[in-house]
Amino acid sequence: MRISAGVELPARREDVELHTADGLTLVGELATPLRAEPVATIVALHPLPTHGGFMDSHIIRKAAARLPALAQLAVLRFNFRGVTSPRGTSEGEFGHGVAERADLAAAMDLVAARGLPRPWLVGWSFGTEVALTWGREQPIVGAILLSPPLHRASEEDLAAWRGSGKRLVAVIPELDDYLRPAEARERFAVVPEAEVVEVEGGKHLWVGEKQTVRVLTEIVARLNPAALPLPAEWSPER
Repeated sequence: MRISAGVELPARREDVELHTADGLTLVGELATPLRAEPVATIVALHPLPTHGGFMDSHIIRKAAARLPALAQLAVLRFNFRGVTSPRGTSEGEFGHGVAERADLAAAMDLVAARGLPRPWLVGWSFGTEVALTWGREQPIVGAILLSPPLHRASEEDLAAWRGSGKRLVAVIPELDDYLRPAEARERFAVVPEAEVVEVEGGKHLWVGEKQTVRVLTEIVARLNPAALPLPAEWSPER
């Protein structure tokens, strides 16, 4: 079977609820490998809710659909406060990247409660702002930033990652609408250990299978490089 946009590979998939310190219930899903324990964990932070971002935004949905089977990764995805998806609606209202600090903490509480290994934040667009601003205080290996706009996260937020011991990987589309590679290299220079990965021909929304595979490959290269290259075909015998 060819792996394409709508394919969902085998995994254990569980609807979960996250409970924030300010009393909200958020809805999400935890996907884990079917036949083995995960070797690392993705905590996915979705794009801007006021522009249609939610836990089913396509890169996040495809990571959950493919990477438990292809790369032995656990994937936790959820709706930030006030966001609706087919899974349901998270309580609360959009917090402009500030109140979402509690949403991220609630997700990490679930990671700890389930004993999920080696957690990484994988933020996309608005999700990168939450990761940059609040992720450093969490017990993570690092953060992967897909199309970071660097609008809400200040230079101080970014510089605080310097020497933190946590990895920071910025995946920058060549044709991004908000932050392109030359400016990204300049902005991320305050964290000398940060990796800035330029994606030739890439765009902010990572539309198309070629861009999807590139993004998923960059994630797997950090979390479980032994699983590369990602296959284009799936066999039930895998």
